[in-house]
Amino acid sequence: MDKTGKAKESAKQEWTAKEFIKRLDLLASKRKNGVDDLGMGQVFALAKEFMNAPLSEVEKLLNSPIHKVRVGAVSIMDFQARDRKTTEERRKELFDLYIRKHDRINTWDLVDRSAIWVVGSYLFDKPRKILYKLAKSKMMAERRTAIVATLYFIGKKDVDDAFKLAELMLYDKEDLIHKANGWALRFAGDKNRARLVKFLDEYAATMPRVTLRYALEHFDKKERDYYLSLKKTG
Repeated sequence: MDKTGKAKESAKQEWTAKEFIKRLDLLASKRKNGVDDLGMGQVFALAKEFMNAPLSEVEKLLNSPIHKVRVGAVSIMDFQARDRKTTEERRKELFDLYIRKHDRINTWDLVDRSAIWVVGSYLFDKPRKILYKLAKSKMMAERRTAIVATLYFIGKKDVDDAFKLAELMLYDKEDLIHKANGWALRFAGDKNRARLVKFLDEYAATMPRVTLRYALEHFDKKERDYYLSLKKTG
């Protein structure tokens, strides 16, 4: 093997879970309180360096008990999903890994870091029944994936699933779902104001207050006060 081949092989060997954790620990050693004291920006930057890591190594990171290692894993997945050079086959593998290991993607921030591109972008031109299955899951993170993934669709002016899923999960027991529903409704309303007004006319009086407030953020004061008054008296 020539020098170029050795260099390529060496670079490939560095894209391992073991090396990622080693680098993360090295960054942590320069701070006071260990890995948990690392800034997310540092984790994201390191993940970008490792964006070509094989998915078998990313899965090892997902299996880590350390939260910021898992942040690194979903960040690598996100960077790969965003890359225009990523093949459709790899996008499917990223999606499949996300769904298969969703028990490891189990907090709101892990979902928010990766669901839009790993799940949403993959499903954009495909059937979306999986989102409705996730919306009925007992796991909060899976339900959050369902609504957060629609942010990709909304960005493409496809708002139907956002409204349907927000309606399906409108009275969820978790505040983290209420907030995500509100964000999706607000963004969907930016693309289709009439649909949001119709939704609010039907549900403003009974929907969770935090969802309503987020959904109304881009309305003027008079409109906000009107819908909030329905909540107060409804």
